Amino acid sequence: MKKLILLLPLAFFACNNPSEETPQTSETPGTAAQTGYEVFGDSTLTLEGAIDTDELLAQLESTDSVMVKVEGSVVDVCQKKGCWMEMQLADGRNMTVRFKDYEFFVPMNSTGKTAVVEGVAKVETQDVNWLKHKASDAGKTQEEIDAITEPITEVTFMANGVIIKG
Repeated sequence: MKKLILLLPLAFFACNNPSEETPQTSETPGTAAQTGYEVFGDSTLTLEGAIDTDELLAQLESTDSVMVKVEGSVVDVCQKKGCWMEMQLADGRNMTVRFKDYEFFVPMNSTGKTAVVEGVAKVETQDVNWLKHKASDAGKTQEEIDAITEPITEVTFMANGVIIKG
């Protein structure tokens, strides 16, 4: 027992003694370890060059699709596995973001956070089956799902990478 009491202060000192060497990370600049953000999909994605959703809408006025990096607020996420999310656009509409080749997902608790997505934005018509599927994934009631009877034209985004802030 006496030996244990004598060794306890040494163990405490050893655990709290700062090392002279700072641990190095193999992460590249802009990755989650150095920014505090979470990166999904393309691990080389950085925040640099992201535009806001107002500029995205301006670009889509002259073309039906554009390769771009956009920053905006996440307003909804698939609650089954995080396989899609919706971001709010500057005009109040939402943009559905899906993930290239279904290769990655985002955390289901990303609603309310800021995201940067990189990929192709386009204006396209979403059919009723997809809209009902998305409503089901979002946890809508059967009554809300049954009320979907018309396709809608909206901005969609196929992301090759996503950064979720905070």
